[in-house]
Amino acid sequence: MKFATKAIHAGQEPDPSTGAIMTPIFQTSTYAQAGMGEHKGYEYARTGNPTRTALEACIASLESGEHGLAFASGMAAEHAVLSLLSAGDHMISCDDLYGGTYRIFERVMSRYNVQTSYVTAGSVAEYERAIRPNTKLIWLETPTNPLLRLVDIQAVAEIAHRHNLLVVVDNTFSSPYFQQPLNLGADIVLHSTTKYINGHSDVVGGVLVTNNAEVYQSLKFYQNAAGAVPGPFDAWLTLRGIKTLAVRMRQHEENARAVAGYLAEHPRVEKVYYPGLASHPDHELAKRQMSGFGGMVSFQFRGQMEDVDRVVRRFNVFAFAESLGGVESLVCHPATMTHGSIPREIREARGLNDTLLRLSIGIEDVMDLLADLDQALA
Repeated sequence: MKFATKAIHAGQEPDPSTGAIMTPIFQTSTYAQAGMGEHKGYEYARTGNPTRTALEACIASLESGEHGLAFASGMAAEHAVLSLLSAGDHMISCDDLYGGTYRIFERVMSRYNVQTSYVTAGSVAEYERAIRPNTKLIWLETPTNPLLRLVDIQAVAEIAHRHNLLVVVDNTFSSPYFQQPLNLGADIVLHSTTKYINGHSDVVGGVLVTNNAEVYQSLKFYQNAAGAVPGPFDAWLTLRGIKTLAVRMRQHEENARAVAGYLAEHPRVEKVYYPGLASHPDHELAKRQMSGFGGMVSFQFRGQMEDVDRVVRRFNVFAFAESLGGVESLVCHPATMTHGSIPREIREARGLNDTLLRLSIGIEDVMDLLADLDQALA
């Protein structure tokens, strides 16, 4: 099946007891068993729930994966991956990444003597140079958050596998519609399903997908043992959102292209970050690695920190809020919001300064979005 068909049907057969087209919300904490060891595949809702199973199967299919695991948040999914590491292990990460990911690396995992080295996102050679005898994992975001740099997944995966390392790719910004890292050599794909997968800003969740059976069993054990799983209603809402993923992503990208082009010509804008622009340093890699450029645009405007608040207060269509990937357009100030947990000197060294704004381009009429940007920047 093609992508849009899988988004609607994968893992979601009509309910056998009623014929219901929509997967039911199995709102239960436990399941009756006929006798010792005799159950119908489900024993306790933390371990498994049919609504969650449908979600896991659907997203696995969209990522060309064999195994999917759903979690209560994107960060819960991240911590599940990190549970594969032990005290004394080392991992490598791209330097431009979500502030919450940096926080869990530096303020949680470091307490357990798990060390992280950061390398320039797009420099393939740096990943190999950073490998140590105790390195176990390479963590990638591509496109990165918020500077929208790209990592050559296939090239980094080839390096990693020569050294018996796992490659994890946070695919949240692209969604499986535009990028499928498992097909490029990644071992684990991660999503905050809060974002494009659900797409309606009404549920929080995360998911992992892998083709590695051994890795899957370890992650499945952690999922059950730690218990950070989504409730059945959250799983159902996410499944409902997935059904329109293909059409939403096409409109997100169409609008983002127009917004990026507009900002690139605006006299108050100093720099635009969007891989769909020919001026983007990773434009050719984006064309090769992705089937589209996505709906995220970041830009740096000419001004001072005190101008930021004046600009964001003027927006009418864009909402000033954290998160991304919903049908509505959002504007975020990474330095004080999503990346506030990264020390200023580190942020600025990586190119994330105080006048950078990150836009999640929604699916509104693009002329309204351009008009809103125009009056806010005026």
